Amino acid sequence: MAKQRESTFVNMVVVLFIVSAIAATALAFVYKATKEPIAKSKLEKKKKAIKNVVNDFDNNPIEEMFKIPVEGGDSVECYPAKKDGKIVGYAIKTFSKKGFGGLITLMIGFDPDGHIHKTAVLEQHETPGLGDKMQRNKSTFSNQFDNMDVPDIPDKDHDGIIIEVTKDNGTVDAITAATISSRAFCDAAERAYNAFKKIKK
Repeated sequence: MAKQRESTFVNMVVVLFIVSAIAATALAFVYKATKEPIAKSKLEKKKKAIKNVVNDFDNNPIEEMFKIPVEGGDSVECYPAKKDGKIVGYAIKTFSKKGFGGLITLMIGFDPDGHIHKTAVLEQHETPGLGDKMQRNKSTFSNQFDNMDVPDIPDKDHDGIIIEVTKDNGTVDAITAATISSRAFCDAAERAYNAFKKIKK
């Protein structure tokens, strides 16, 4: 009787091993098959975002990308936009980890004088119908950042943070019932502006 139990246990382990091996192989195959299309899709989305957030350019900002270190050991990607060899703006891929749904990633375009030209959401996991209204096609929230004169916004609290929602004494009207998401958007914009200041130095 003991031998039969032992045999059953061994069989279960063998079957489990085989099933796990098949599942791992299938996952590896799916990953390999989808890796390139996903990477290509992300690159196209990035190219489109760069085009949407800065003035017209004739160079390839992707090829000239460089990184700017930010707090916490992270960095943001900077894409210089040029026309006839002259800088017409910078598209900065920035982020915030303070979203209601975690990480949000934005592309923020700056004119050479520090004005925000436009913004675009690259990735977000905010609540549908609330925080996801940070996307341009779902509300006018992000329109507030278009042509925002960041260098002239007063630092009311003298804490070094200037892009904030009105609840924090800032100038940005938060999305209704989504203050956390709005603050995260502002946090990402502030991070991009701090990176821009380093570029100008």
